[in-house]
Amino acid sequence: METKSHEQLHIFFFPYMAQGHSIPLIDIAKLFASRGVKSTLITTTLNAPLLSKAIQSSKNLGFEIEILVIQFPAIEVGLPQGFEITSMATTHEMKEKFFQATFLLEPQIEQILDQHRPHCLVADSFFPWATDVAGKFGIPRLIFYGPGFLPMCASLSVILYEPHLKVSSDSEVFTIPNLPVEIKITRNQVPIFEQNANPFLSKLLKESRECEERSYGIIFNTFYELEPAFADHYRKVFGRKAWHIGPVSLCNKAAGDKTEMRGMEASLDEHECLNWLNTKKHNSVVYICFGSLTNFSDPQLLEIALGLEACGQEFIWVVKKEKKEKEEWLPEGFEQRMEGKGVIIRGWAPQVLILEHQAIGGFVTHCGWNSILEGVSSGVPMITWPVSAEQFYNEKLVTEILRIGVAVGSEKWAPLVDVKKEASVKRDAIEKAVAQVMVGDEAEEMRSTARALGEMARRAVEEGGSSFSDLTALIEELRSL
Repeated sequence: METKSHEQLHIFFFPYMAQGHSIPLIDIAKLFASRGVKSTLITTTLNAPLLSKAIQSSKNLGFEIEILVIQFPAIEVGLPQGFEITSMATTHEMKEKFFQATFLLEPQIEQILDQHRPHCLVADSFFPWATDVAGKFGIPRLIFYGPGFLPMCASLSVILYEPHLKVSSDSEVFTIPNLPVEIKITRNQVPIFEQNANPFLSKLLKESRECEERSYGIIFNTFYELEPAFADHYRKVFGRKAWHIGPVSLCNKAAGDKTEMRGMEASLDEHECLNWLNTKKHNSVVYICFGSLTNFSDPQLLEIALGLEACGQEFIWVVKKEKKEKEEWLPEGFEQRMEGKGVIIRGWAPQVLILEHQAIGGFVTHCGWNSILEGVSSGVPMITWPVSAEQFYNEKLVTEILRIGVAVGSEKWAPLVDVKKEASVKRDAIEKAVAQVMVGDEAEEMRSTARALGEMARRAVEEGGSSFSDLTALIEELRSL
């Protein structure tokens, strides 16, 4: 009879229903499966087909990875049936209702944990209640925290020491205390949920921090060489178990895994996109993408278009706009003038494939952690344009610590749904920042540093690398339990 010590490790993974959260946790489930762990992803009805597509290549290789479907309680909180992903939210009220609905998932998670009794539950940090639910059955809960060690340390220090309350204005610069590297920021750039400005979000943050302390530990999608001082600081100062196992996107080797296998159909055929890039010189194209949640106003999009035209660089620009006869956000005749020089992708783009192409010389990004890691892994310098969440912290890592990017000049934490009528960043600033990253000696120096970091990222996930070894240690520790 097989003893308990030789029983196959079975782990449940529960991603939050947002692309920026679910994509890396799907990759993490695939990583565990590739190491002989039985992996089960929990998701909702609408998201299940996307996850099924994302794990198919792993199943084809014979890895044990499955999906369990639960029902999302949209109607119970006043949302329409089928409202199961955050990108569907068009107002702050809808976003808050969505958060509330995730708390109603607790009974279903409790039921499936009781039924299946996995050895561990890895759940997104946005599910603080998951720690206690897993605890009822003696199941260790690991938290998946989307960003890296630097934003985590910065966030904890702001919450603990409240330096933003000791300045006289929203635009006054202050230093975040008790960090291994000096980081200066303004109150305008501190995430709203860290300022107790929204009661519901503040409650969520408080519960998340409490569950963090009670959980078994935290998984970070990062690699040690990217932010060593902050990795050491988090473990020593805050005394919590943590494992760095990224960049997890590098588990996707085949081209298919980097496009539709990321969970979404690309809005432009990847072959058409890559064929266009194949006609361009090395490092000559700038790639512009602001993630799945950023909605810029038409005046801001117009400034981006004018800045791109003025800088003269070839570009691929991803924008969340459908094709219309009259488009207020584009200058008259823009697409005709840019024919052959620029491509506009309306919707989802095969970002990893694009960034890895040798023609890409710069990346204009909103500084979401996944995008930062994908830029780093591809060895591409960045133009940083943070808009929300921890993105201003991430910008500091890119521009001041790693020195592989230039800030475009974004000064305020904006809501995820942008209702502003004016452009906060003007065309001149966009033109200047793009030129700084694409042309000249400074650009070459940044590109050289970025390439070296890209090599470090790839070595980290290879056998013997820092992330490979940390994942091995985590699996062995879970087996020993």
